[in-house]
Amino acid sequence: MSGGQAQKKQSFLQGVAVLTAATIIVKLLGFIYKVPLQNILQERGFGYFNTAYDVYNVLLMISTTGLPVAVSRMISQAQALDNYAQIRKIYSVSMKVFLTIGVVGTLIMLVFCRQLSVMVTTNENSWAAIAALSPCVLLICIVSAHRGFFQGQSNMTPTSVSQVYEAMIRVVFGLGGAYLMLKKTGSLVYAAAGGIFGVTAGCIVAVIYLRIQFGKSNQILQRGGGEAKSTRATMKELLAIAVPITLGSAGLQIINLFDTMIYMRRLTGALAWSSDAADTAKGIYNFCQTIFNLPCSLVTPITISIIPTVTAALTVKNLSGARHTEESAVRTMALITMPCAVGLAVLAEPIIRLLASNYGAESVATATPILMYLGIAVIFNSTVLLFNAIMQAHGDVTTPVVNMLIGGIVKVIVNYILVGIPALNIVGAAIGTVICYLTITILDLIAMRKTVTTRPVIFRNIVRPGLAALLMGAATVLSYRVLARLVSSNTVACLGALVIAVIAYAILVLALQCITYEDCLLLPKGEKIAKILHIKHKT
Repeated sequence: MSGGQAQKKQSFLQGVAVLTAATIIVKLLGFIYKVPLQNILQERGFGYFNTAYDVYNVLLMISTTGLPVAVSRMISQAQALDNYAQIRKIYSVSMKVFLTIGVVGTLIMLVFCRQLSVMVTTNENSWAAIAALSPCVLLICIVSAHRGFFQGQSNMTPTSVSQVYEAMIRVVFGLGGAYLMLKKTGSLVYAAAGGIFGVTAGCIVAVIYLRIQFGKSNQILQRGGGEAKSTRATMKELLAIAVPITLGSAGLQIINLFDTMIYMRRLTGALAWSSDAADTAKGIYNFCQTIFNLPCSLVTPITISIIPTVTAALTVKNLSGARHTEESAVRTMALITMPCAVGLAVLAEPIIRLLASNYGAESVATATPILMYLGIAVIFNSTVLLFNAIMQAHGDVTTPVVNMLIGGIVKVIVNYILVGIPALNIVGAAIGTVICYLTITILDLIAMRKTVTTRPVIFRNIVRPGLAALLMGAATVLSYRVLARLVSSNTVACLGALVIAVIAYAILVLALQCITYEDCLLLPKGEKIAKILHIKHKT
């Protein structure tokens, strides 16, 4: 690797490190937020809370998927060519688009909150939560525009810090709002809305912080020159990248929304469950999804960092640098997600009992297989997120869209069949999630052979982390069983097994030589750490 390539590689890994640290903090704060919130709202109220998110996510995908990726790619290209005038133009045009989408989305959620609640769950119980969440569509559009701007410059710090601020405010105002509304009204409907308010407050703080940081960065940009394209040409390029990605993401989210509608109606129709029983099952499923989303979210820093880095490398014809970055991304993804997936699968019941202390035996019995299957899905979902980012960095924005839509359709069909089976009921939705992302993974692998010119070696970079994760899983199961016999507390046994799992995985990763010299650069004093671990820099 040349000196320039090494510098770009280090820049990518540092970006991943910053975002990963922020993501871990955010997700820990998310657990501090959602676990107590679930206990406050109970299964039904938590179902109302998540119904609002189901609606919000459709509009969220429109504003936070395709457009930020497009902004990031276009700015990284302009940055590689030192065209600061075009960077300013991209920001100006994208902001107008973001604001338009944000205003429209907010009005839809606010005006049609009752209708949207009925459409998803057959009742109006979620209307207050939907209305309380509606301002976030506009706010998150403003946030996304600024994050795309900074990410395109490979500056991940503003994104990371804003996410942490947002999460901190969400915890304080969300838990406080849910508790106060439940105490004052005694209604889970309004308590769910109170919990949602924390999300809105967090978005407001994120907007303020990013605007301050943009002001500082913009002063530097104004000094640079270059030649900007016309507004029309910039808009055309922006939409050409953003629209396919947005359609795929929004399409999949819409399919997920239909999926929710289907399994709710299958529970109340084919299985003749009451509306309250179906809402309770949905709340349990949503809680398991919250746990499932944690390891998947750890891949997001990689996908965010890889797009501008690979795009910039390809812009200046640095194919070797692009491939090295892609392989580092694959290896890092495997190292992070595989132990998480195995851990969730083998410790599903203890984790549920640890995090949902209010669950009775029946709820635990329902949640355990859901979390087991979602644990398996972590591997495929994370792989899809990374493969999509790689293809998008190479300019292929259509294939990920098509593959995700195919996977979504498969999910709807499978869920319709499986949820209608009494022995499976809501567990069928979790199995459908596994099959969905497995389908997309296979389709992405086939597509990448044709579309990615610098295709990374995938098998070599995932087999060792995968073996380490499996061996860790065996150690985890054994340690939990031993600890469960020695102590009567599930909390102690579960946490003890998790600590042993972390230690075992770290030893196995080193023993199997899963980490390269470049991976060590993720850490402070990475070169010294590599030396201590006897990991050599391969030239």
